[in-house]
Amino acid sequence: MRPGPALVEGPDPLARTVSGSFHRAVDPAHRAAALAGSRSAGRYSPADAPTLYLSASREGVAAAMIAHTGARSPALEVLAVQVVADRIVDLRAHEPLRSIGVDPAAAADWQEILAAGGSPSSWRVRDTLEQLGANGLIDPSRRRPGLWHLVLFGWNRPGAPSVRVAPS
Repeated sequence: MRPGPALVEGPDPLARTVSGSFHRAVDPAHRAAALAGSRSAGRYSPADAPTLYLSASREGVAAAMIAHTGARSPALEVLAVQVVADRIVDLRAHEPLRSIGVDPAAAADWQEILAAGGSPSSWRVRDTLEQLGANGLIDPSRRRPGLWHLVLFGWNRPGAPSVRVAPS
């Protein structure tokens, strides 16, 4: 049975449950390590913090790849993965975020700050959410409003989200 579409459930935007089919672009040479997480710094992760970046749709993967110079190679493969995760913070809900001291705009311009040798404010967003017990976050697409991504701070260990490559 193929996984269903990406679903977000639960009334609390600071503790959503997500499940279903998500997508990840990978270099076919690294397909076996597709669920190992990012290999370099990202919007919500220094290079030494394993982080799994997924999109809720194939269109979301394409939008996300625009931000990664050189990552738009036609050699990339888009894998479908099945996810079950709880304690996910929804960054699309601005008022609840402000109530915990998180600025929804803090995730912008991370690449420029990193290139200048700084520590992006989006990394502090992650730190705050992890301290509050979050397993990850829903990140709205900046390139394509209406699309969104799932960012997991840990997975496939006890108490963490479950992520599996979906059968082809």
